[in-house]
Amino acid sequence: MELHKRLILQNKAWAEEQNEKNPGFFEDLATGQSPKYLWIGCSDSRVPANEITDTHAGEVFVHRNIANMVVHTDLNLLSVLQYAVSVLKVEHIIVCGHYGCGGVKAAFEHGNLGLLNKWLRNIKDVYRLHEAEIKESSSDEEERLNKFVELNVEEQTMNLAKTSIVQQAWADGHRLMLHGWVFDISSGLVIEKVLIEDDKNLDDIYKYDIEKGVQY
Repeated sequence: MELHKRLILQNKAWAEEQNEKNPGFFEDLATGQSPKYLWIGCSDSRVPANEITDTHAGEVFVHRNIANMVVHTDLNLLSVLQYAVSVLKVEHIIVCGHYGCGGVKAAFEHGNLGLLNKWLRNIKDVYRLHEAEIKESSSDEEERLNKFVELNVEEQTMNLAKTSIVQQAWADGHRLMLHGWVFDISSGLVIEKVLIEDDKNLDDIYKYDIEKGVQY
């Protein structure tokens, strides 16, 4: 059997199972969504948001890219962010990285990977900012990579706070919490590395004068 046909058959079995366990499940889903969480995760196939958090369809709005990056020029990410915050009114945004991340490892090295170099440059910037801390964290390369993963999560979570989208939400009284998590694939557990609830620790240069009507 061709691989893609196996997926279609598994989908059919899944849909039948859902209907047996919860008649009306899909009818309810079709009426709309009101998730409380936006998940910004890595594209790695081992890090599925709903399975890690044991949540159901409709509970988590998801955006994934290589190494769970929040890049200020990424219109895809920013569009997802604006929709989640302004329309869906999510209350939590989770940036979730993971140990053993191939994107972070590639950024740690010097391989010429073509177009991917442009994306990895954003991760290399994180290394440049924290080079001394990463080198001093351990003499073991795997442990240094794990530290790099953690620091990347922290920087991407802070990048969320730097957006006018998040700052506008805070100014409007929208209680929005930004979480930086690392998923340990070897244990299945999540480690929370950073929590940001307001702009108090944000460098002043990144703050927008929201009251003057600065747009997204």
